Amino acid sequence: MADTAAHRDGNCLAGPLSEILSVEPTTAWWRCPECGQAGPLAELHVYGPEPGLTARCPGCAYIALRLVRENRHIWLTMGGGTGAFRFTTA
Repeated sequence: MADTAAHRDGNCLAGPLSEILSVEPTTAWWRCPECGQAGPLAELHVYGPEPGLTARCPGCAYIALRLVRENRHIWLTMGGGTGAFRFTTA
């Protein structure tokens, strides 16, 4: 079992994430954990649109992210897909 005295809840991420998520996303820098290639998000190879958008490394095709719309929600999976974030849209 994890030591619960040493952590805070996820609300403490609101400030730092709002700084990251409020910038122009195509200027974000990405580094592939598989082949090490780095560059801006705009250089990723994107496939889709159904069932969502999949962005892959241009060097080795490693999945950088997946973005799926579902009604009023956007699902965002980073990397290999061990988990996903769901955002509610307006």
